[in-house]
Amino acid sequence: MRFDVITLFPEFLAQSAGLGVVGRAQEKGLFSLHGWNPRDYAEGNYRRVDDRPFGGGPGMVMLIEPLQACLQAIRDADPTPARVTYLSPQGAPLTQAKVRELAALPRMVLLCGRYEGIDERFLEANVDEEISLGDYVLSGGELGAAVIIDAVARLQDGALNDAESAAQDSFEGDLGLLDCPHYSQPAQHPLGDVPDVLRSGNHAAIAAWRRQQSLLRTAQRRPDLLDEQALGKADRTLLDLARQARTQKASP
Repeated sequence: MRFDVITLFPEFLAQSAGLGVVGRAQEKGLFSLHGWNPRDYAEGNYRRVDDRPFGGGPGMVMLIEPLQACLQAIRDADPTPARVTYLSPQGAPLTQAKVRELAALPRMVLLCGRYEGIDERFLEANVDEEISLGDYVLSGGELGAAVIIDAVARLQDGALNDAESAAQDSFEGDLGLLDCPHYSQPAQHPLGDVPDVLRSGNHAAIAAWRRQQSLLRTAQRRPDLLDEQALGKADRTLLDLARQARTQKASP
C-alpha cells in the first residue's frame, strides 16, 4: 500500500511511521510513505500557502494553488488511483470498520489542513471523504494522518507477528466488542492473581471466559456499542453470569 500525505510537516509523519510495528511493516515493504509539502509548490519569494479569509475573521486559510500543484505532482508520481481523504473535525468518525475498508485500498492521499482550514473550492473539487478522530479540534491534520497510517498499516498482511492478533482487537469480530483483559507473569502478585481459568489449559473454557469478559466490558464501558437485543442466547447467558459475578464480588 502507498500513502501520500500532503502536509507542512512531512518529517513528523516520517518519524511516527518509523516506530514499532508500523516501522517494521515499512521496512518489510508492506507499505510506502511519501510526504509532500505544499510550500514546495508555492510561488513567490515567501512561498506562501495561506492568506486571510474572505469575509474577515481570525486565522488564515490554506490556498488553492499550492495544494492543487502538490496534488498534481502526487498523481504524476504514480498512476495508481488514490482516494483523497481530508483529516477534519467535520468528517465522519474513524471506526475500525472504516480502517478495514481503507486497509483494502492500494493507495491513499491524506490531506492535512492547518490554520483555519483549507479553501472550500479545493476540497469540493478534490476530496473524496473527510475523516475525524473525534469531537475536538487539533492544530492540524498530521496527528489524524498518523493515526490512520498506524491503524491501516498494522492490518497489512505480514505486519503483525501473529495474524490472529488483529482479529482479537477491540471493535473486531462479529459484534465489534471491546477486548477482554489480558495478564502475564507472574501468576501471583500483591496487586492480584491471574484468573484460574487462564491457567487451566482448558481452551474452550478460556475462550468462553474471554468472550464473557468482552461482553461485560463492552456493556460497562461502551454500552452504545452493545445491542443486547441482537445477542444470541449463549452470549446473553454469558453476560448475565458475568453481571451476577460482578455484583456478588462488589457486595460487602
